Amino acid sequence: MKHQTIIAIRAILFFTVLTGIAYPLLVTGVAQLVFKDRANGSIVYQNGKPVGSILIGQSFTSDKYFWSRPSAVDYNSALSGASNFGPTSAKLRKQIEERRQSFIRRNGLPENAVVPAEMVTSSGSGLDPHISPEAAMLQLDRVAKARGFNSQQRQKVAELIHLISVGHNQVILGDARINVFELNLKINQLQ
Repeated sequence: MKHQTIIAIRAILFFTVLTGIAYPLLVTGVAQLVFKDRANGSIVYQNGKPVGSILIGQSFTSDKYFWSRPSAVDYNSALSGASNFGPTSAKLRKQIEERRQSFIRRNGLPENAVVPAEMVTSSGSGLDPHISPEAAMLQLDRVAKARGFNSQQRQKVAELIHLISVGHNQVILGDARINVFELNLKINQLQ
C-alpha cells in the first residue's frame, strides 16, 4: 500500500509539472514567437497608448463613426454575454424595433429599409467587433456627411469598406464581415 501511494504521489507531481507548468509555458512561448500580436490581445496603439483591441467590439455613437453591433453588456468584456431573451420575448421584439427605428432615422433611410440583423440584435458574447459590408454601406452617407467628405472622399470610404471586408469560408463559416474598429481607425487616417 505504501509503495502504491508513493507511485501515485510521484505521478501526480509529474503530471502537475508537465500539464500545469511545462505545457502552458511551451504553448505561451510558441504563441509569443509565432503570433505575438494575437497572443497579446491584438491591442492597437496610437501615439504609444492603447486605444482598443481589434478582437473586441466597442461603442461608437458619434455620427462621424460607423456603428458597431449592439451589445447586451455595454461592451464590457468582464461581463461578456447575451441578453438571453428568447424569440418569443416581447421585450426582445420591442428592443429590435426601437433599434431598427433609431438606425433608420439616424442614417436617413426610408421607413421600409431593410436593416441588417446585426444592427438590431446583440451577439452571443455582446462583444462582436464585426458588421456586414451591407450594414457599413447603409451608414456611409451619415459618416461622410458628418465628416464633411466630398463625393471623391465618400467614394474612397466605399472602396475602403470593400477593401477591408474579410470573407469567411463562405461554404462553412458564413458571410463577409468588416471589423468596425479597424474601419473607423482607417477613416480617421483619411482626414
